Amino acid sequence: MLQAEPTQTAVRSDTSVALHQLAHARAGDKGERLNVALFAYDPDHYTTLLEQVTEERVLALFAHRGASRVRRYPLPNLAGMNFVIDDVLQGGVNGALNLDGHGKTLSFLLLSMEVDAS
Repeated sequence: MLQAEPTQTAVRSDTSVALHQLAHARAGDKGERLNVALFAYDPDHYTTLLEQVTEERVLALFAHRGASRVRRYPLPNLAGMNFVIDDVLQGGVNGALNLDGHGKTLSFLLLSMEVDAS
């Protein structure tokens, strides 16, 4: 579990790619909490995802939406991981004034993260 100040989200290198080139994601929500499951297309990329898609980077990526805490749960047998992100839905489905109170599209924000694919 991470509760910290957001840090830098970008990885800069000659081999940087958007995360969506290595993985797919699915999002769900409950109140102010968002779950984003991330799965490598190729199990050989799972170690790269574990090393680079950290709680710190995910918290920084969602900081502009008010995220206060991120927990990551590795799923090695599925070459995936689940992120639980607190306070990110700006009031939840009944209270949010944003376009996506459910948070279903927020998996695309995670998939925009840059990772080093070398």
